[in-house]
Amino acid sequence: MNVAVCADVGSTYTKVAVIDLDGGRLVAAAAAPTTVTSDVLHGLDAAVAAATAGLPSRDAPWYVCSSAGGGLRLAVIGYEHLVTAQAGRRVGLSAGANVVHVAAGRLGAADLAALRAARPDVVLLVGGTDGGDADTLTHNATRLARARWRVPVVLAGNADVRDDLHALLAAAKVPVTVADNVLPRIGVLAPASARAAIREVFLRHVIGGKRLSRGPRFPRLVRAATPDAVLTGVEVLAGTLGGDLAVVDVGGATTDVYSVLTPDERETGPAREVAGSLWRARTVEGDLGMRWSAPGVVRAAVEERLLDAADADTLAGAAHARAADPGFLPGDAAERAVDARIAALAATVAVRRHARGAATGERAGRDLREVKLLVGSGGVLRHAPAAADAVLAAVLADHAGGWPLPRAARPVVDVDYVLAAAGLLAADHPAAARALALRVRGGAPC
Repeated sequence: MNVAVCADVGSTYTKVAVIDLDGGRLVAAAAAPTTVTSDVLHGLDAAVAAATAGLPSRDAPWYVCSSAGGGLRLAVIGYEHLVTAQAGRRVGLSAGANVVHVAAGRLGAADLAALRAARPDVVLLVGGTDGGDADTLTHNATRLARARWRVPVVLAGNADVRDDLHALLAAAKVPVTVADNVLPRIGVLAPASARAAIREVFLRHVIGGKRLSRGPRFPRLVRAATPDAVLTGVEVLAGTLGGDLAVVDVGGATTDVYSVLTPDERETGPAREVAGSLWRARTVEGDLGMRWSAPGVVRAAVEERLLDAADADTLAGAAHARAADPGFLPGDAAERAVDARIAALAATVAVRRHARGAATGERAGRDLREVKLLVGSGGVLRHAPAAADAVLAAVLADHAGGWPLPRAARPVVDVDYVLAAAGLLAADHPAAARALALRVRGGAPC
């Protein structure tokens, strides 16, 4: 049997899937706690051993993604908040990053201090369309060089000064990687080169620097940040189905929303965004999660008028208890109902933000009316069908959210957690990735 081992090393659990590469079939799966406090290889090896027990998989290739240790923390520095900085932020999110800081304009001493305080793993330095303003990008690159900046930088701004600024930063021993301009022209967003560069820097510098494991084996195994792999899997599924789709992934610390939309006349019409339209997008809500960020779900739900004061007071205690004990598992029907409620609120708020554009800065938001498939993911949905039904039903019935609902979306759950695996296999085994992604469409309708 020609198989591959696909693994996602998450902050809490490491999930492994064994895939038949000839047919894109899920052969086996297993999970183990992520051993962040010792060495993540302990949990990874345990999960792989459980998944491959009895299988002829000794020489099988491993495809690993990771969000352990907080994943990829990205700072964006641009020319103007509503244009290049916003374009850089969107590209960073699509690359699987947690965007922890966005700055625009000429960096001063206070701006540099704020950048350091954000503790990014990577800085995306952008600014100016090709042939446009170069002064701000040049000033900011010079400022980083003189500050003896040592965090890796991806330079993806005005192509006219790219080579000179690359030489400037490299001479100052700033780790720098060059990419194409993320906004070569007003209204044209070009994410592919910068996304690839961020991925390369994540693999070369960030994974090893997080000290998740002793020795070089784990950094050699990891091929992508988990959200980057998932978005690639979502792209594979959308390309195979040939239509718009959305994914809401409710995690312990964040809730991520992915959408792949078909470009239309808005791309060049009068309503187009000056920072460009990203038709394959991800937003991450760091205040919405099942455990670490559960109190944020309650606060956001109150702000969105999804909870009244009495309900909020009742739910707040449970949310704080979950944040204090991220390993909490519900022990009875009442606790499972609370988890389902938190998940439904997290998903509803996250999709509202994604669709309305508040999280991305898009004035017109993202038009999800043509979404044909709404995919739910996350442990709370995979392991509790009743919760999954309630969560996705809440999203699709959110008439008060201020965004146009999908007209005819079919809700399903990625029960087997194959989107990350499909994304990991997409480059080397595209046929297997497509077949694997289609399991989502056929599995666990709500």
